[in-house]
Amino acid sequence: MLDKAVAILRAVAHEPATLADLVERAALPRATAHRLAVALEGHRLLRRTPAGAWAPGPALAELSHGSVDLAQVAGRHLVALRDASGESAQFYVREGGSRVCVAAAERTSGLRDTVPVGARLPMTAGSAAHALLAFAPAEEVTPLLPSASFTARTLLDVRRRGWAHSVAEREAGVASLSAPVRDPAGAVLGAVSISGPVERLGRRPSPEVVGAVLETAAAIARAAS
Repeated sequence: MLDKAVAILRAVAHEPATLADLVERAALPRATAHRLAVALEGHRLLRRTPAGAWAPGPALAELSHGSVDLAQVAGRHLVALRDASGESAQFYVREGGSRVCVAAAERTSGLRDTVPVGARLPMTAGSAAHALLAFAPAEEVTPLLPSASFTARTLLDVRRRGWAHSVAEREAGVASLSAPVRDPAGAVLGAVSISGPVERLGRRPSPEVVGAVLETAAAIARAAS
């Protein structure tokens, strides 16, 4: 199976590949090629282009010697976001059907929402899930919607405005605000997020807080490119 996974990675090394391309280049059955490509995408070794083809994912670059450590880069920017917003800040990456917190900057005092580094949360609730799924192919999103706390319209709104907001989706009394971090080709590398009590963050986030989250997402994207 490892040899087949490597064949898939080699098949996209020089140019993006559709499923039909993977079948031809890797000489694999269609079902096998699709299963492996989805698994590799879940580990961020592959990514989807805006056209839906598979291409090398950000984890390949992160594993290379001397490459940018996305979690480390995000962590530095989260400290500034926490200080600017007054709320706990996190950075999530998608791993299959879950999102994993790989960096965080916690509010140092008062009531706060704590998400430890390494926490694995579902892709069916919370603004970070919205941000991670908003630009994903429909075949990845549709199976999640029946059990999700949001709708396809929610994701359309995220694509339109560039940020996501949720209230009490993941945990009662907690609100969050997130934005996708995208590479130059448009692939989503992760999602930057702030979270805190609804009473403080609000049911409608202020333009200043939205701006701070968007600026942080853009800064992480620049540093990672």
